[in-house]
Amino acid sequence: MTAASAGPSLSIDRLIGELNALAQISEADPPVVTRVVFGEADLRARAYVRGLCEQAGLTVTVDSIGNTFARWPGADSSLAPIGTGSHIDAIPNAGLYDGCVGVLGGLEAIRVLKQLGFTPRRSIELVIFTAEEPTRFGIGCLGSRMMAGVLTPTQALALRDKDGRDLEELRTHAGFSGPLESVLQPKGRFHQFLELHIEQGPILEAEGLDLGLVTHIAAPASQRIVIEGEGGHAGGKLMPGRKDALTAAAELILALESAAKSTGAIDTVGTVGICEVFPGAVNSVPSRVLITTDVRDIDRARRDGVLLALDEAIKGVSQRRGVTITTELINADPPITCDPAILDALEASAKAAGKSYKRMVARAYHDSSFVACFAPTAMLFIPCRGGVSHRPDEYASPAWIGSGVHVLARTLSALAA
Repeated sequence: MTAASAGPSLSIDRLIGELNALAQISEADPPVVTRVVFGEADLRARAYVRGLCEQAGLTVTVDSIGNTFARWPGADSSLAPIGTGSHIDAIPNAGLYDGCVGVLGGLEAIRVLKQLGFTPRRSIELVIFTAEEPTRFGIGCLGSRMMAGVLTPTQALALRDKDGRDLEELRTHAGFSGPLESVLQPKGRFHQFLELHIEQGPILEAEGLDLGLVTHIAAPASQRIVIEGEGGHAGGKLMPGRKDALTAAAELILALESAAKSTGAIDTVGTVGICEVFPGAVNSVPSRVLITTDVRDIDRARRDGVLLALDEAIKGVSQRRGVTITTELINADPPITCDPAILDALEASAKAAGKSYKRMVARAYHDSSFVACFAPTAMLFIPCRGGVSHRPDEYASPAWIGSGVHVLARTLSALAA
């Protein structure tokens, strides 16, 4: 038996109920979802999902950073498994679908295939990645970065949260132990990997499409930039002699926007998401400003061209305004091209299921970006209302979720067979 009849067997009511139950596990009152990695809500959410996996008859293991693997053993244990999954941590003031659809939807796809009597040749493994969101440590995709070796154990141990607590203290307190070196995954750890996710953009809904088959995943280059000027009284510090750190920062922000627009490519974006001003008084000239920049594209050379333009702007502003500007590169991850064979399998499954689709780009960060370092990878998008995400009003309809899980189940069965 195959996944051809997966649609009728899919229990969308069960899945929606589990998504809603998971959303109740939060550091904030509903409908707000907040689950910061290694926090109390995060640990309760992990336990809830692990229980569902064990009820489904999957074998669950956890690595030393908390990445969780729920395996449905295949007929040939010598073969590398097919992977699927996402994350369940949530930024403050988030919604209930980001990441969670990929985890619980992946679990539902496995349950559907089991109910149909399908026997996979390759094992199918559901992965719940640790800390896709950068909330605690300021860096996203912690678990998958370490799996890929992009973040080394030494670098990971240097991470601290805003309260000064380091990774070792927090993971130990959360019950995760063992050498961090063991998190690293070898090439071929998965034969193929497929992540189901809400689009986090407006395109699919606007075009009335059921699904997006992701061909490329954009990746950010992020920097911290500190501008040191000269403070003083807002009345006493005359304009000709000022070294205002905030006006210098304003020039850099506009320079970044201009550089991103100048590429002429819709896929180039530049953002300043943080601007911290010292001393922050209404009658004081700012003496120090911290800004963070985020530049993304699916074309690495084009993205890096924006960074070079920003570097030139930094030199000019520093000289012209008499301020000192220092930069720190947080990360500069490579954009990803998704695996053609998985995309072809997704397309065949979408056609067989009678679902409309388009090939498209993922502009947000995902764990798949790092899984692609050690396994062929692709993503499957479903619409979300208004393109809204990372907010309590984030919403994906049961019909959209059902379409995604239906096609995910078909594709997993094809890849695992």
